[in-house]
Amino acid sequence: MTPEILFYIILSIIIIGCIFDQVVDYKNATWFSKPIPDILSDVYDVEKYKKQQSYMFENYRFGIISSSFSFVVMLAVLLCNGFAFVNNIVLKITDLYILQVLLFFGIFYVATILISLPFSIYETFVIEKKYGFNTTTPQVFITDFLKSTLLSILLSGALLALIVYIYMLTHAHFWILAWVLITAFSLFMGVFYSTWIVPLFNKQTPLEEGELRTAIQDFAAKAGFNISNIFIIDGSKRSTKANAYFTGLGKRKRIVLYDTLIQEMATDEVVAVLAHEIGHYKHKHIYKSMIYGIIQMGIMLFIFGYFAASNELSAALGVEKATFHIALIAFVIIYSPVSTLLDIFSNMQSRKNEYQADNFTKEHGISEHLITALKKLSSHNMSNLTPHPWCVFLEYSHPPLYERIKKLITNS
Repeated sequence: MTPEILFYIILSIIIIGCIFDQVVDYKNATWFSKPIPDILSDVYDVEKYKKQQSYMFENYRFGIISSSFSFVVMLAVLLCNGFAFVNNIVLKITDLYILQVLLFFGIFYVATILISLPFSIYETFVIEKKYGFNTTTPQVFITDFLKSTLLSILLSGALLALIVYIYMLTHAHFWILAWVLITAFSLFMGVFYSTWIVPLFNKQTPLEEGELRTAIQDFAAKAGFNISNIFIIDGSKRSTKANAYFTGLGKRKRIVLYDTLIQEMATDEVVAVLAHEIGHYKHKHIYKSMIYGIIQMGIMLFIFGYFAASNELSAALGVEKATFHIALIAFVIIYSPVSTLLDIFSNMQSRKNEYQADNFTKEHGISEHLITALKKLSSHNMSNLTPHPWCVFLEYSHPPLYERIKKLITNS
């Protein structure tokens, strides 16, 4: 296939992808004001519902602006040979191949940050503040930005450098070692993320002895789930939105509760939310999802291994000689429709997993507490109760609230 044809394929994928996303978002927006199902009638009162509608429409309009701007920038880079231009810059700076790759992606990473930063600031300090969610101070925002940027550069840069080094040594078979390396890194982060990364941004405090800790431990014992690490995280320093999650693997697994969740919910409701998460562990959803992700990554690397040294792939973006980083960008764009299909399948499985985890609470006789907890979370976070089926099918990793509660009520 000629570079010209590949270029037009890349251009078409970007344009069609943008149009497709806008159509799905538009269809979803047309359902914002649909009548709320009777079983969800107590989620919002009249005033809260008006506020929720305003919040969703404002986010929708903001999303159109931000995504359109990103699309225009990407189109300009592609049509003006921006990838080749940056590649020529790094070639003049250094002759070291690994450093060329790092500088190339580093330049685009910095550019992406500079482009997205104004949108992030507006979303945080205008939209989220307007609707009562934002509690982030400018100091916390700047500190988070600097920490996350530095951390991303260090971790991603080190991983990328190792992958490029492996490619230089093995070429066509680099994908095998790269797959092993990425898998090892993912497992390492899964185990140590909560103890090494999270403390850089949030304070985690062991849950004190008392009614809530006793209730959690009693349920865990009843469910045959061994957990002793229960922590409170200061999510309120950034947002009033509530959440809870499990993290870590094996002996390092821990329950993390947002302080906003504890403030919002009764003890029985918190236990029900955590019972849902325990259900995921009991059904081995975490491990199954991890294995699926590893397999998916292996397939992508395997295919890319055949094209990394392709002159045509690099030439499609304006660089005549096969170059690892240029070929990688072209491949990721061409592969994106496949990735989208895999994500749809992954979301379908994830929604199925959510139903199974919900059913776990039913099996232990506390589904009514999960229902009230889910309603409180939806109300507190001003969630969309009437998503369009297209949006659910394509993008939702969790079933809509209506479907979840209907199954919990009807025993289906």
